[in-house]
Amino acid sequence: MEKFSQFRDKGSGISPFMPISSPSSKLGSLLHAFVFLFRLPFFLAFTAVYFLLLHHLLLPPGLRKILLWGIMAIPGIWWVDLQIDGVKRGSLSQQPPERTPHPRSIIAANFTSPIDALYLAAIFDPIFTISSPHSRKVQRIGLLRAILMALSSSDQFAPSPRRLTDLDTLISENPNRVIAVFPECATTNGKGIMPLSPSLLTTPADAAIFPVSLRYTPPDVTTPVPGGIGLWFSFLWKLLSRPTHCIRIRIADRMYNTTLAELNGVKSSAAREEGSGGIAVEEQRLLDRVAEALARLGRAKRVGLTVEDKKAFVKAWTNRRR
Repeated sequence: MEKFSQFRDKGSGISPFMPISSPSSKLGSLLHAFVFLFRLPFFLAFTAVYFLLLHHLLLPPGLRKILLWGIMAIPGIWWVDLQIDGVKRGSLSQQPPERTPHPRSIIAANFTSPIDALYLAAIFDPIFTISSPHSRKVQRIGLLRAILMALSSSDQFAPSPRRLTDLDTLISENPNRVIAVFPECATTNGKGIMPLSPSLLTTPADAAIFPVSLRYTPPDVTTPVPGGIGLWFSFLWKLLSRPTHCIRIRIADRMYNTTLAELNGVKSSAAREEGSGGIAVEEQRLLDRVAEALARLGRAKRVGLTVEDKKAFVKAWTNRRR
């Protein structure tokens, strides 16, 4: 739409905030309505029981993952295409645990849909965090809030200043857990990777960072535009009305935060002035490597649009609908 051309990335022409819709015939719409009405009560009941009751119990991690897979099975999220950089198909089971996210490692995932957090929880059982575009601090959150973030505005899920920490501290306090970070700080439609938060720079040097890309087919379950009840219904309709959904997961080779060594362990103000936003050149290289990996794995492009651009887009989009 020409009205929203200002929210296209100047370099690639990509508009990462535009909602994606899939065409459907009248007969297809009737079939989708039947599937939606059949699944809706089961999905709502199962989800409510889990998050209101079972989620608060001290269940074994294996049982918790099975229950989460049950939530994903109801809307037909059956087909999961998982691939690791440099690993041939059919040989995933032969790889050492170090090739995938493991305790004392970081998942740096793109952020497109509420399914992102649900899938990561069902596979890796990570600790979820909220990042800010201009802060190295993060806030630890639970799975439910991580899911709700994808349906909320950037201001609604901004970290609370009184509950901030950093990734180094989280790893030290939870050495047996994986930490999940959504460094873009806002959802997109999966076509572009936004500039990453400097929160990744607090990763200790001995902790691996795994860029993880999640893509969906059909792609209309992405939620780049936040909203109220209408968005909830729209997302549930797309999720529950289609027979199946495919998740395509790509995991990049692990990276390490070597910036402290490159800066000789001295975080001087002079070194930070070399980069932008208080980020040293060596630190920016690490963020660029993670962003490039996410873009390559997701067959997307890096864009220069920021969280502030998304806020402006959402305002313009809301005014248009009104």
